[in-house]
Amino acid sequence: MTASTSSGRLTDRERADGESLPSYLAPLPTTVEDLGLRFAWLVVAINLVGTAFGFWYYSGQFAETTATLWPWVPDSPLATLFIALALACWKLGREQPWLTALAFFGNIVLGLWTPYTLLAFADSYTYLSPAMYNFLFWSHLAMVVQALVLYRISDFPVWAVAVAASWYWSNLLVDYFVPVVGEPHHTIIPVARDAAMFFEADALGVIAAGEVSFVLLALFLALTIRVKKCEAARSRS
Repeated sequence: MTASTSSGRLTDRERADGESLPSYLAPLPTTVEDLGLRFAWLVVAINLVGTAFGFWYYSGQFAETTATLWPWVPDSPLATLFIALALACWKLGREQPWLTALAFFGNIVLGLWTPYTLLAFADSYTYLSPAMYNFLFWSHLAMVVQALVLYRISDFPVWAVAVAASWYWSNLLVDYFVPVVGEPHHTIIPVARDAAMFFEADALGVIAAGEVSFVLLALFLALTIRVKKCEAARSRS
């Protein structure tokens, strides 16, 4: 079982039908997957621009956070940087499973968490222009789309999934549960952490529940992709 290389040969859907994944793991049309990989350098460039914008967007939070915890501040920019680097490595013929796994987790988790947060606190995000609100919402959902192509370039070995899971669990701990230095360091939200929300939860509980759920979803998807690929390899042997 091998992932694709930078030679232009695509994987999975262009290989034996028996290696294709079920639709809940690979829901995108094959054409979309093919375009994403064929124009991978363009995707890399777009994500690098998004990373630069994201670091600018987080500049205020950097200023308020001790330098020790800076690696845990720019959640979305790191996710787009991970996928830019992962695709670049693949195109250069040196796919790094741990980097691809980090990109998969990051783009699933932050690609879902940000729209979730924008919807949960929609009444409080009125300070954002409609253009910026929609840009943040749809650009983050696009992160999920690009994450769903990564199974084409990696087999998600368990050790690589463990690396990604460890990083994003550490992010959960620092953001919500064990801040290490000072207070929790989650992305700034437009209401007080103890503001009452739905189901008797406070604001911190709402955003924490979302991120925990999405990290578990990413873990489930990555490991299930691994299992399905191994099953397909055994059926062909």
